[in-house]
Amino acid sequence: MTTYTDKGTQPDAGKFLHFDHLTFWVGNAKQAASYYTTRMGFERFAYKGLETGSREVCSHAVRQNKIVFVFCSALTPNNETMGRHLVLHGDGVKDIAFEVEDLESIMKMAKERGAKIVKDIWTEEDEGGVCKYGQVQTYGDTTHTFIERGGYKGLFLPGFKAPIGAVDPLPGQLPVIGLNFIDHIVGNQPELEMEDVAKWYEKHLMFHRFWSVDDTQIHTEYSSLRSIVMTNWEETIK
Repeated sequence: MTTYTDKGTQPDAGKFLHFDHLTFWVGNAKQAASYYTTRMGFERFAYKGLETGSREVCSHAVRQNKIVFVFCSALTPNNETMGRHLVLHGDGVKDIAFEVEDLESIMKMAKERGAKIVKDIWTEEDEGGVCKYGQVQTYGDTTHTFIERGGYKGLFLPGFKAPIGAVDPLPGQLPVIGLNFIDHIVGNQPELEMEDVAKWYEKHLMFHRFWSVDDTQIHTEYSSLRSIVMTNWEETIK
């Protein structure tokens, strides 16, 4: 493992605060949210769908301490974008959102450094206030949404309301899981392409490297693990 102490050039403005939430595109958002509340210790948090005025996509947000997952499904059969994504990838993370300060500076920097802008700065609002957003393309079909909440005082994000419908009694009877926050995200890459992805973050978002492992270290660890497994298997069949 290599640990990096040189943080490189710091951006003149704009700040990434923390992971805000992960958005999953799934075939059945309600069912996925139910699984995480009954099996993984999450609780129902927020909802957006037909009942709240969202005609194209329904979104079920679940929360555990500082972790928020949002499960989204198309409400109409002709949503080709979500449909193609599910065919290619199955249920999975589509967007990794960050809460930021000074969104304008972050988006300006990303543009100047050549990042692909999926959607330029836009705003959404409800009775809780206004949030500003920007979205860029990262590896594969994954995107990053940058969110500037400012003084927003709503439940989660504009358009989301408190969960509706009957409450499942099972989660209240289960032991606490104890997940607290997201400390990192793993983005699996094809062989020999991880370096390019790391450079993308350094160039376009001015991230710096924290630590890394190379193929030799991964191979060594895998070989050691395989040796242990084979030894245990041989002992078992004696």
